[in-house]
Amino acid sequence: MDLLGATGKSVVIQLANRLKFVLRPIGTMATYEQVKDVPNHPEVYLIDVRRKEELQQTGTIPASINIPLDDLEKALNLDGSAFKNTYGRPKPEKESKIIFTCRSGNRVVEAEKIAKGLGYSNVVLYKGSWNDWAQKEGL
Repeated sequence: MDLLGATGKSVVIQLANRLKFVLRPIGTMATYEQVKDVPNHPEVYLIDVRRKEELQQTGTIPASINIPLDDLEKALNLDGSAFKNTYGRPKPEKESKIIFTCRSGNRVVEAEKIAKGLGYSNVVLYKGSWNDWAQKEGL
């Protein structure tokens, strides 16, 4: 049975491309347990890209910093002192681990594109985001 199509791609990859799925290495997705452990790892950045009004309605994940998606590119382009003055911690280095979170896991994909476009190479998504966090925390 030939699992490679005319383009030399596997049938699975061809189907995923047709269905608009993104094949993502497992290492680029954060679990609830990893996010819960972020306060023990100050070198990790947990960035919540929801709007401030959303945070006021729901709360935040401990150790997260809020940079709304609309402000993310500008924030990651700030110089180090301006970033620290605005967000209360040093600006992430290009190789720093950044975990993006939002409400349901949709905006994190756009945040990833922005960060990677700016040269950040260690970007991880918390796909379940706030909804997963709140459910597991019993909120």
